[in-house]
Amino acid sequence: MLEFNFTPFPEIETERLLLRRITNDDVNEVFELRSNPETMKYIPRPLAKNSEDALEHIAMIEDKIVTNIGINWGITLKGNPKLLGIIGYYRMQPQNYRAEIGYILLPEFHGKGIVPEAVNRLISYGFKDLKLHSIEAVIDPGNYASEKVLQKCGFVKEAHLKENEFYEGRFLDSVIYSLLEAN
Repeated sequence: MLEFNFTPFPEIETERLLLRRITNDDVNEVFELRSNPETMKYIPRPLAKNSEDALEHIAMIEDKIVTNIGINWGITLKGNPKLLGIIGYYRMQPQNYRAEIGYILLPEFHGKGIVPEAVNRLISYGFKDLKLHSIEAVIDPGNYASEKVLQKCGFVKEAHLKENEFYEGRFLDSVIYSLLEAN
């Protein structure tokens, strides 16, 4: 079984991006991301109502890093500390050598290739550094932008689960994409 250790925290660079640890200094951007109905449209979680909610979210991210059960990075452009989004590994399954990748980005940065650049780098990190065998992404079937990102990054559709999640009084479908480690 895999064992994860995120200490020291792994800062990751790409051509344009620095993926860094999220801190309480990012509270305004985390609030902006988590309170925006557009960015949260396909994420079945309550909208952040205030900066306390955002600080709770940051604390939850930090707790998962410290306990080695999940890891998220703040997406920033090199040379600019402003948080544009969050990307990370959730629902890690060390016994199955598998983890779920997820991401969220401020709307003004959509369509600029930022998420595919970050996803491709985290695919490499997941397989080489974390020793994962497979990476999955679970998306809303209506989230065509995310579906395009995943396909562009080599993920394949594995399943379409019908009404598998109950949220705010209704049943939601989920689509699972996955990527296997290339041998």
